[in-house]
Amino acid sequence: MLEHFYTCPYCWEEISALLDPSISNQTYIEDCEVCCNPIELHVIFENEELVGFDAVNIEQ
Repeated sequence: MLEHFYTCPYCWEEISALLDPSISNQTYIEDCEVCCNPIELHVIFENEELVGFDAVNIEQ
């Protein structure tokens, strides 16, 4: 597992996510540890190296 830090698109706090580098393309929803709002995470690995990461505000 790879720990990756990013900024919440709602409260702007830095939070961390544990990412699985064995899966090349991932999209999932995780709640912010601080404000509890849902964040859509898009993760891309190539040869188990993180090459793309995006944390998106889910419009509700």
